Amino acid sequence: MKNVYFFTGFPGFLTSYLLKEIIEQGLPVEKIYLLTLPSMKEESEQRIKELADSLHFPLERFELVQGDITKKQLDLDPTTSHKLLSSITHAFHLAAIYDLSVPLKPAYQVNVKGTQCVNDWLLQAEQLKHYVYFSTAYVSGKRTGTIYENELTHEFGFKNYYEATKYEAEKLVYHQFGSLPITILRPGIVVGHSKTGETAKFDGPYFLLHLFDRLKFLGSIPYFGKGDVEANFVPVDYVVQSTVHLAHTEEAIGKTFHLTDPDPYKSKDVYRMLMEAYLGQSPSYTIPIRSAQLSLNMMPIRRWLHIPKQTLPYFAHDCHYDTTNADKLLSQQQIQCPDFQQVIPSMIQFYQEHKHDLAKQIHVS
Repeated sequence: MKNVYFFTGFPGFLTSYLLKEIIEQGLPVEKIYLLTLPSMKEESEQRIKELADSLHFPLERFELVQGDITKKQLDLDPTTSHKLLSSITHAFHLAAIYDLSVPLKPAYQVNVKGTQCVNDWLLQAEQLKHYVYFSTAYVSGKRTGTIYENELTHEFGFKNYYEATKYEAEKLVYHQFGSLPITILRPGIVVGHSKTGETAKFDGPYFLLHLFDRLKFLGSIPYFGKGDVEANFVPVDYVVQSTVHLAHTEEAIGKTFHLTDPDPYKSKDVYRMLMEAYLGQSPSYTIPIRSAQLSLNMMPIRRWLHIPKQTLPYFAHDCHYDTTNADKLLSQQQIQCPDFQQVIPSMIQFYQEHKHDLAKQIHVS
């Protein structure tokens, strides 16, 4: 029996990479339905054509479906909804607002209400074998210490509304365990492809590259803070390979997986390695992280650096993400998270080639 796939979050970067991985692996594909907002129709059609052409995959096996995850029945007309619900075997819910500075109202509308609507709609699916929900490792919020994959509920608070609403959304999905064939994935901070460096946006460790690029006129750039906490960055190809494997593994159903680096570097080491690779120099002294925070409290400085102030807490938050569940199942296919130091050269090359274009897309408020 061939698989019928359904994706939210198209034409997003991660969804596009997942489609490519499924097709390149030669999995039995009957149809791929891609939910997109009407406002994204033209861009989505172009992206589908590019994928079909580059992968030599029949264009007719893709079908773009216009809808809205924040509305009942995903705002699909009854005929289309019935067609999908009677045939979908694998569903992937990736649509969300991935923005650390997002206000509460839009974050709740998309991340929480949207997830509830997707859950409710999929409960009617007749052939569904696997429902993969993309959460984030940072549903752990302000928790410290070791975070285990089977843990969710806590009262430690959150660093921003992105984390808070993804936490509420994951709880909604978790409550459907037993009713839907669910796998919950919690990626760390996703960076570019480990070999090509390709990425759709420059956030996470790329903010450090923005900093170095702006301050390279200085004779020496300092460390900001002690940097003795773990920095959890994972390349997109690791996340995608892991996702496709887990989505087609029955043993993954009913479980949650951290797609994080099982052996991450400390923030200070990442900072140093990126500076050495990008500028050919090393930081020689340290100033308190509070000084950096005070600087980023000023709008002109944030915009000049292309760094939102919500970023700093991630370089000072002391926790470790356990990956026992993920390691067990991913080892079946020898899927391992690359050493971040080995990813840096391709990251920097892609950054240097595209920094002027992608940096402009960063929302700094």
